[in-house]
Amino acid sequence: MDLDDYLRHDGLGLRESIAAGETTPIELLDLARARADQANPRINAICLRLDDDATRRAGSRLEGPFAGVPFLIKDLLQDLEGVASAEGSRALQGRRAKQTSTVVQRWLDAGLVVFGKTTTPEFGTKGVTEAAVYGPTRNPWALDRTPGGSSGGSAAAVAAGIVPVAGASDGGGSIRIPAACCGLVGLKAGRGLIPFGPVDSEPLDGIATQGVVSRSVRDSAAMLDVLAGPDPMSPYAPAVPDRSYLTALDQAPGTLRIGYTTRSSLRPAPHPEAVRAVDRAAELLTDLGHQVEEVAVPFDDAQVARDFLTIWCVHQALEIERIKAETGAPDGSFEQDTRVLAALGRVLSATELQAAQEHRRDHIAGLSRFHADHDLLLTPTLAEPPIAVGALDTPRPLQALAAGVIRARGMRVLHRSGLMDRLITPSLAWVPYTQVANITGRPAISLPLHWTPEGLPLGVQFVGPLRSEELLLRLARQLEHAAPWADRRPPLV
Repeated sequence: MDLDDYLRHDGLGLRESIAAGETTPIELLDLARARADQANPRINAICLRLDDDATRRAGSRLEGPFAGVPFLIKDLLQDLEGVASAEGSRALQGRRAKQTSTVVQRWLDAGLVVFGKTTTPEFGTKGVTEAAVYGPTRNPWALDRTPGGSSGGSAAAVAAGIVPVAGASDGGGSIRIPAACCGLVGLKAGRGLIPFGPVDSEPLDGIATQGVVSRSVRDSAAMLDVLAGPDPMSPYAPAVPDRSYLTALDQAPGTLRIGYTTRSSLRPAPHPEAVRAVDRAAELLTDLGHQVEEVAVPFDDAQVARDFLTIWCVHQALEIERIKAETGAPDGSFEQDTRVLAALGRVLSATELQAAQEHRRDHIAGLSRFHADHDLLLTPTLAEPPIAVGALDTPRPLQALAAGVIRARGMRVLHRSGLMDRLITPSLAWVPYTQVANITGRPAISLPLHWTPEGLPLGVQFVGPLRSEELLLRLARQLEHAAPWADRRPPLV
């Protein structure tokens, strides 16, 4: 197999080539590493190489649905025992994982050959991947644009053809945003379906999930088969279908009732290309026989954003305090934007945090009423095409002001003056559609159905009710056949 052949295959296709005797795990690993050597200096997607371990593993006896396929894991809550795990932070440089994460072990059990870890913003905090410790990660479709975040390294690596599928995670859109930026499939499973053991139970109060970004729907389905199901640290046992998600792709989704909207109170005027992406998806769905209609936003999206940031800020405060206690890391080892969020988290009251938690029932009720009449909700994944690298950098004068406020312990005053609402626009206005699936625990998927005239991907999102992962994948498969994206390659490739 040569590099062109390698780039044409998805993960299951590579496994099929091995089974047919057309290639070997060692040959595939060499191709993946060669591609990484070509692409990574330009996109900065891989922060750690594990070449020696990968070579040994590729030469061993491997079994499973992805046996022998090269793979990358995210440098955030995807640990390999004894391997560095920095989570995008200077404060954790040199720390080595004490044990292997459940999801990583399941990937190993599936036969994957892990040869590196991908970049992430510090603690996965941002929708762009520009950690100070790594430098910015760039989008293969346009090197001046972001691949999204927080799984931006994984998405950039898959889009660039280094691997066909890579580990990702999603606490507010961090699978779907990079998938939309990079022309990939990004499925966020429902709450609890994929575990976080053996250390964590439900990070971020249950709004986060593990997963992958991929080039094909069947890879995403097969990966869900690999990952789904509880482990001993799971707080409950989610219902797992009797048949595999991959097998379910053979069944058409039937005629679906789909409501769509591009509206958002966080972004009253989304970019015309975001609107066009949904309009064209609605036309395609109608042509396929589905019943499609425009609807009002079925929940209070401004309140969703406030609740999401409340939970996230408190989480950041706890995370920094935990790391400081464990490592002795000074305040200066954390990025200032992270410290600002943590400082706000410290002044939020227990009542405010509990209110954010209890608002979930209102958001769930809104989606439940919608899903009583509609199978799926269709929105843009992004409110605009992938933004420029550095577009969310805090201006230096504001950095200096923030540092002074933190030193003077003036965050409480700023919070009372409405800081939370002022944070929403710069941080979430370009990605206002993804957080509701996390807050409500519902499954959602981003699909690469649109490219701008400039050649930038701009995905669309489908949000389903509880236990709709199979339905989302079956519809995705139908759309993949109707509007194929596998042959699209970024200029870098």
